[in-house]
Amino acid sequence: MTTLLVTHSVKDPDFWLASEKRAEFFGPLGVTNIRTFINPQDRSKVGVILDVPDIEKLKAALASPSGIAAMNYDGVLPETVVIHIES
Repeated sequence: MTTLLVTHSVKDPDFWLASEKRAEFFGPLGVTNIRTFINPQDRSKVGVILDVPDIEKLKAALASPSGIAAMNYDGVLPETVVIHIES
């Protein structure tokens, strides 16, 4: 299991925080321990910490039509997504 920090911007941080789409999308990929964060100075900048069993599978899922649809649903701005791997 690898821990990732994923940062990005969102259109509506309150909607993003309340959304159950993360669990629906990440659950089948075996992702666990999902924790959300918001930048208090700019609430449109958010982050997620995830425990991921297969990073390549996750990257492929994010680039898939269902991954793009999940990001669109949550108001994620895909061009702002940055994935950090725990060192």
